[in-house]
Amino acid sequence: MLSSLTRLQRYYLYYTGIFLLFVVLLAALERAGMPARWVGYAFLVFTVSMYATIGVFSRTTDVSEYYVAGRRVPAFFNGMATGADWMSAASFMGLAGTLYLQGFQGLAYVIGWTGGFVLVALLLAPYLRRFGQYTIPDFLSARYGGNTIRLIAVFAAILASFVYVVAQIYGVGVITSRFVSLQFEVGVFVGLAGILVCSFLGGMRAVTWTQVAQYLILIVAYITPVAILSYNVTGVPVPQMVYGQVLSEVSKLEEKLFDSPTELEVRDRYRERADQYAQKIMQLPHSLTQERERLSIQINELKSSDVQMREIVLLERQRRELPQDPAQARERWEKEMYEALARSKPPLRHAEPFPGDSEAERNAQRINFLALIFCLTIGTAALPHVLMRYYTTPTVAQARQSVFWSLLFIIILYVTAPAYAVFAKFEVLSNLAGIPIAKLPGWVAAWAKVGLVSIEDINGDGIMQFAELSLNPDVIVLATPEIAGMPYVVSGLVAAGALAAALSTADGLLLTITSALSHDVYYRVFRPQSSTQFRLVIAKSLLLVVAVLAATVAAQKPGTILSMVAWAFSIAGSAFFPALVLGIFWARATRAGAIAGMLVGLSLTVYYILRLEFGGYSWLGFSDGPLNPWFHLQSTSAGVFGILAGFVTNIAVSLMTRPSPQAAEFLERIRRPGGREESP
Repeated sequence: MLSSLTRLQRYYLYYTGIFLLFVVLLAALERAGMPARWVGYAFLVFTVSMYATIGVFSRTTDVSEYYVAGRRVPAFFNGMATGADWMSAASFMGLAGTLYLQGFQGLAYVIGWTGGFVLVALLLAPYLRRFGQYTIPDFLSARYGGNTIRLIAVFAAILASFVYVVAQIYGVGVITSRFVSLQFEVGVFVGLAGILVCSFLGGMRAVTWTQVAQYLILIVAYITPVAILSYNVTGVPVPQMVYGQVLSEVSKLEEKLFDSPTELEVRDRYRERADQYAQKIMQLPHSLTQERERLSIQINELKSSDVQMREIVLLERQRRELPQDPAQARERWEKEMYEALARSKPPLRHAEPFPGDSEAERNAQRINFLALIFCLTIGTAALPHVLMRYYTTPTVAQARQSVFWSLLFIIILYVTAPAYAVFAKFEVLSNLAGIPIAKLPGWVAAWAKVGLVSIEDINGDGIMQFAELSLNPDVIVLATPEIAGMPYVVSGLVAAGALAAALSTADGLLLTITSALSHDVYYRVFRPQSSTQFRLVIAKSLLLVVAVLAATVAAQKPGTILSMVAWAFSIAGSAFFPALVLGIFWARATRAGAIAGMLVGLSLTVYYILRLEFGGYSWLGFSDGPLNPWFHLQSTSAGVFGILAGFVTNIAVSLMTRPSPQAAEFLERIRRPGGREESP
């Protein structure tokens, strides 16, 4: 049977077998007494070493190999590499967590991301491959002419990819800080080393073959714990088939827990806290002075009494951490007020589509659900690091086939994510809610140190109510094996899978950024006469600079993984999709129209994200304060405005300007069925 496989297939079959044997060996060592920390170290060292080995053996000094893997990647393996490139930390860590917290509404991510590949197959992949070349700015410059649109495309590609790569490196920091006990900021830069070792030496060639290896690890790691959990709960190890019956059990538990007297009491306490913060904000600056005086009086009283020093130290720290001025106090207290207000509301029922206290609130949720699907679908079809993968196949036919394989490999994870969320919620509701806080399992304290889990006994009864538990969505997948009481080797396996997902996408994104800078800016615009060797030196130097900058931003924890990724999709969709689609299917589209459409769409999307999510442009020295959402849309759906504005602007300006005479010839070349692919 092995003799009928290709050499590549045999290599990866051996690789998978070695990895599975390694997992079995670690399981045996854990049973023999190996400490959990060493299990985490073993997974980290073993997997990163394997990726590094592939990267070293795939090193190259050939430009075509570095940028597009020599256009020799078979459709099956390109589909697997695209699957790994696509299934980032957002898919692996964030998707099931969002489904856990949002239930039905989280399905917008599944629908949008998978639907986007249909657009890729129908509208973009064949034409990009027939065009040849290396990057999306290459395509836009050839279609519309001139370096202006190339530079705008480079800026948009860098912005979207940078936001996306920050999310991946943030995910790496979360993984390493929990499973190998590194400080979060240190873990970020350790993960960065793993990213660089794969992409630095061999570019797209090394990234492609590393991503195939990473896909195999991440899919095994994702399915294994939920399959074990499914078997333990239902007796069937196929969670995709049986999670419906577990969902009905979850609904019964929600009905029992969420309306219990203790849960209602806890939510009332949070509502009272929100009211207290609202009063403090209204009474500024007097309330800040009053708060400082109150703490000082308490500290003096405790010092004169017979109490433990720990209580005094705690109050002194609270006084030190008080806001320094009324503006800072307003910002902090408003944040805490909204957090308390959110926890005072009844939790979302997992199977309830659009809950709300009024029809207006339910309609707003419906609008956001549909808008998010739209943004993710369009964004998927416009992400530069995904579209670049279709330059690597030998033929146009294989580019189409690789879209099919990509979707198949991605769906395996996406049909598992809803089951993951349901089984995780079943475990939390069954085994965690209602137990004494003093008897909480160790994983709660371990994840609390990372800052992704918090417990607050707000009613002081010593029992953990569901409303007193706060789980960051990024922790659900990583913590599920511990929540379910599985051996630690399963937790290590999941961490290795999450690391593979984050590293694979980060590799592709960093390569997109550096390709845009070295190929599209340095080579195409400033130094077209530069040698091949020097171009690669520039590319690798920029790779280091961009990677370190992204790690520095990720260390600041700018947002959740899924929200950062959604922003990247909106940015990419608004900047690229109108220009690409109109450029392929409408000969009347002009350079001026494409430039205007890209600038308007991108600017509007970035404006909406910054104003809604960050309150303005204080980093530029001015701010108009937070923006009220347009049509109730959240920042994750900002691309709705940019994409529509991009299309309208592109069409309107194109109709007012003269098309390029070369446009018809270009379109005839990329549309020619069976036409010969161009080489750079």
